[in-house]
Amino acid sequence: MKKTILLLSSLFAGFGAFAQDSTSTTPGKFTFSGYMDTYYLGNFNNPKSQSNLGLNGSGVGNARAFDQKAGQFGIGLIQAKATYTADKVDAVMDLTFGTFADLGNYGNNVGLLGTPGSTALAIKQAYIVFKATPKLSFTAGQFGTHIGYEVIDAPVNYNYSLSNLFNNGPFYHIGLKAQYAFSDRAYLMLGVVNNVDNLVDNNKKKGLIGQFFFSPVSGWNVYLNGIISNEASKDVDGVKADDASYSLFDLTTTYQITSKFYLGLNAATGSQKGDYQGVGGPSTSKSWGGVAVYTNYAFTDKFGLGLRYETFDNKNGARALTDAAGNGASVNSITITGNITAADGHVLLKPELRLDSYSANKFEKNDGSLTKSQTTLGMAAIFKF
Repeated sequence: MKKTILLLSSLFAGFGAFAQDSTSTTPGKFTFSGYMDTYYLGNFNNPKSQSNLGLNGSGVGNARAFDQKAGQFGIGLIQAKATYTADKVDAVMDLTFGTFADLGNYGNNVGLLGTPGSTALAIKQAYIVFKATPKLSFTAGQFGTHIGYEVIDAPVNYNYSLSNLFNNGPFYHIGLKAQYAFSDRAYLMLGVVNNVDNLVDNNKKKGLIGQFFFSPVSGWNVYLNGIISNEASKDVDGVKADDASYSLFDLTTTYQITSKFYLGLNAATGSQKGDYQGVGGPSTSKSWGGVAVYTNYAFTDKFGLGLRYETFDNKNGARALTDAAGNGASVNSITITGNITAADGHVLLKPELRLDSYSANKFEKNDGSLTKSQTTLGMAAIFKF
């Protein structure tokens, strides 16, 4: 990590000496930031496979997005992020490494003839923002999805483990989007992207994305998000690729009720027909959806406690969230997370208890038998700068 930081710092420092917006008298500015996280997670089921993922009928499931291993220490994600900001242009180069980075950026892994090993796997975000006017801007490149409440970066989320809504929604897009600010309390974003979570477009169709933001009162933010696309890469299960469809509509809202008390909500509904990037899918349009409620309270400036309750319904089997037999399932999850700030804000400690309860058997025990629920308890340590 030190070698990476020193190398990137040297490169950016050298470039920064020449970095200035030629159309402005205000010099451009480089900022360099990042984080790393490590964790230990125990599972009260003591699963024989040491996995928190459960089963899906043909192998391991996807009950967790990133924190997949049970009963062992792990390294999550290491980030090195450089940002250049000027009057007319911004640029972001966001590189990540580690197990969680491989999982989050999985669609970038398109080396020679599609084989693993591509250095593009390290790219989490890489985009340019052209500020045409004070109200209108254009963004081109690879950027994190606008959909959902949570993000990949552990320091930003209050909870350490990620929700089922996050796990079953997009992670990132590659394309072009435009954003127009009506005021400091409302803007509209519209864009065209290749597809979902993939560096290379798997077909000749383009996806349409959109977001409308407004803030009714100070401290209350509302985001209306959507994507309409065709993610099929081949004819499958009697559905022609041209007839396939994928859509997701999402509401995310947050309200800082007091300086200490915070409330958030994420609700999403999606539908799908045909295969999903060659993975397979329903022959008729099927839907899924979920709701997550978030709340946290800051007891002091160095300690807080947060609660997330989520329900996710995939009984139609449109997404990969299934029971141990491979059938569509629903799940209710409760997550309690502490936030402890240390080392002048550079270290975050997050003890976390999470309970997932499925509609049918999903998880294994140490003796190989199955159960509907699992409870995990662990601690994450995050360093940020």
